Amino acid sequence: MLSNVSYYKIYSITLLKGEEELEGLKVFIVSDSLGETAALVTRAAISQFKTDNYEIKRFSYVQDLDVLRGVLQEASLIKNSILIYTLVDESLIEFIKEYSKNTGLLTVDLISPLINVISQTLDIEPTREPGVIRRLDETYFKRVAAIEFAVKYDDGKDPRGVVEADIVLVGVSRTSKTPLSMYLANRNLKVANIPLVVEVDPPKELFNIPAKKIIGLTNSPEKLNEVREERLKSLGLSSGSSYASLGRILDELEYADKIMKKIGCPVIDVSNKAIEETSEIVLSLLRKNGISFSE
Repeated sequence: MLSNVSYYKIYSITLLKGEEELEGLKVFIVSDSLGETAALVTRAAISQFKTDNYEIKRFSYVQDLDVLRGVLQEASLIKNSILIYTLVDESLIEFIKEYSKNTGLLTVDLISPLINVISQTLDIEPTREPGVIRRLDETYFKRVAAIEFAVKYDDGKDPRGVVEADIVLVGVSRTSKTPLSMYLANRNLKVANIPLVVEVDPPKELFNIPAKKIIGLTNSPEKLNEVREERLKSLGLSSGSSYASLGRILDELEYADKIMKKIGCPVIDVSNKAIEETSEIVLSLLRKNGISFSE
């Protein structure tokens, strides 16, 4: 149970007619989370009555009987008041029902009827755990942040991302670093990727983080030749470019192999592997190395 409760008065309008203040509707919203759903539904209902003369008081994170009793007592003392609640604790719900029966306070249970119908349909008992949807929202925003991170630190744009990342992918061009980064970001992992280019030294940050956070990606020379040729065609460039030549590819792979051995990181050959398959290998390595992520 929570002893500290936050109170939010989210909307308050009083209309005057001459010198006389009109009596308006007073709505008390009680929730074991933020109460945003109840507030939205309440305003939608009030909009059907063409009046601005109402006040909504929201009481969030109510999971304690004494706090609930205080809100009920306040509501019952005010004219034209109703209490709307989104609670999952059955003891609190029963207390409201009993209080309403004894005092005549009008109350509306917004969520229990729907929970009961779903429970009957699926033949599953609800967990009745407060604030679950809020945690789901947090997971969603964490995933969005991970995707934004992958975009920001894609293809070695900023080596500072190496230090902040949960995992760093390294490899030569066309070893699926970018699509794999995005796929892993959807598992809430912050991923940076660094291209290994013969003419360019890898960022020093790469050697200042634990090797277990780094995954090397490689590919067969034949496959790299094939995908690079296709890449050149898609860009409208000549297939005779050194970028796709086997000699250049072999030099790059040899250079990348030396860097990966120096780092001491595991290496995955992505030849003929789908992104999903490579991802599962990466996640398996993370589990083995004790790096947490959303399953």
